[in-house]
Amino acid sequence: MDLQERSSSSSNMSYGNGAMCHRCHEAFGSNEEIVNSNGEMWHTQCFVCAQCFQPFPEGVFYEFEGRKYCEHDFHVLFAPCCGKCREFIVGRVIKAMNNSWHPDCFLCEICTAPLADEGFVKNAGRALCRECNAKEKAKGMGKYVCHKCHAIIDTGHIKFRGEAYHPYHFNCTSCGQELNADAREKSGELYCLRCHDKMGIPICGACRRPIEERVVHALGKAWHVEHFVCAKCERPFFGTRHYEKKGLAYCETHYHQLFGNICFVCNNVVTGDVFSAFNKSWCVGHFACSICDRKMSHKTKFFEFDLKPVCRVCHEKFPGELKKRLKKYHEEVSKRQIMSNS
Repeated sequence: MDLQERSSSSSNMSYGNGAMCHRCHEAFGSNEEIVNSNGEMWHTQCFVCAQCFQPFPEGVFYEFEGRKYCEHDFHVLFAPCCGKCREFIVGRVIKAMNNSWHPDCFLCEICTAPLADEGFVKNAGRALCRECNAKEKAKGMGKYVCHKCHAIIDTGHIKFRGEAYHPYHFNCTSCGQELNADAREKSGELYCLRCHDKMGIPICGACRRPIEERVVHALGKAWHVEHFVCAKCERPFFGTRHYEKKGLAYCETHYHQLFGNICFVCNNVVTGDVFSAFNKSWCVGHFACSICDRKMSHKTKFFEFDLKPVCRVCHEKFPGELKKRLKKYHEEVSKRQIMSNS
């Protein structure tokens, strides 16, 4: 394809020997101003854009298949439009992904690395560099891509400075042996497991991996902060108080639910004095008559009704028959307890 950007020059000259205009093929007049473009002679009125028939601004034109065009019409007619910036492309054109691109606009859709000279891989309708394509492929397989050789890591990897690698790309800083997936990083260096353990680094009681940063000491073991959790709800303590029972740690709420006292009214842990009755517990301020809601204390005489406390005043208002049945019921319960204890 003959596509060129050129400029022309004009001058007042006299041509003999039958010189003719390249367009209209008529002779030039004496001392007529003519245009010389790459050895071709033109009348000034003939040297115009083949599309809009207007003179070329500053004498600059584009030539395609033997015809000359001004810059605007050339772009409209022939120049491709970039798939990214939507501007006309003059010069090198990258044809890819059913579109045209400026070389600087054709980039990897993940890492934005230039693809014009490095090549690309089509992945789910995206143009990706080979490294990003390998990572996407590995992600779909649930695997890692080695940061050094860019190949998929089939089994076992080590993390070094935030990136995954084949273990055999490194050697132990201490003993020099080739590393495997058990390698450990410390202070920016990699060590085999045996050399790493000799450094006295604590091992987490939950995940059995080394603790590189903050460590929690409890229950006779060391823990990652996020791995020291309540044995019931499995939420990390993150420095809050914990309670120990039979070699396990519990948060305050679940410790008291399992082994302590929970107020029958507010369902919170009873942290101060506790009032116990009918196999239930109350905060001192919440122990009240279940009928009139009158607050009661340790000195207040109360009665049981439906496994709830009733003050003396409300109890006196009960019908006589109901009080007799309640008295009989409690006497039978007392006899059964005495017999079971004997």
